[in-house]
Amino acid sequence: MCKALQVSRSGYYAFASRGESKRTKENRKLLKTIKEIHEKSHRIYGAPQITKNLPADQKASRGRVARLMKADGIRSKVTKKYKATTNSKHNLPVAENILNQDFKADKPNEKWVSDITYIPTKEGWLYLAGVMDLYGRGLVGWAMDSRMKTELVSAALKQAIGRTGAKEGLLMVFTSFLFLSLL
Repeated sequence: MCKALQVSRSGYYAFASRGESKRTKENRKLLKTIKEIHEKSHRIYGAPQITKNLPADQKASRGRVARLMKADGIRSKVTKKYKATTNSKHNLPVAENILNQDFKADKPNEKWVSDITYIPTKEGWLYLAGVMDLYGRGLVGWAMDSRMKTELVSAALKQAIGRTGAKEGLLMVFTSFLFLSLL
């Protein structure tokens, strides 16, 4: 075996009889403390917070703490941050509330509502805009994009008009609650 590993026999036996290094012992003790702090924080703390909360006799760098946490599979819970999608603080004119929460439609293509949602993916956010006909409560148009731009809602609206052949007199309600009479 020593020949295959290109190690001398005396070197192998010295290694086998040698005890754990001081650093390995310190790391094991530090990892135990890291686990305790992590559990006390309900698994929320990451390496920076754990480093700050280490006892005075076990001070270590953030990199060392992070390395030990990674090697042992200890990870902090990541809270999803709120992402504002609507700016309500503007000086633009607001249209009259024609719909007035009357969500019943007597015929198709009389009242449509639109909304945007965002979906987290491994590549980032995916934005989905949908247009729903209040008569049948079904989607009549939709569009997806990696960026939330005006073109996203426009594409969903164009698809809805193209699919249904909507005519003049349609009432369209957007997510920002601006009410427009289309066509």
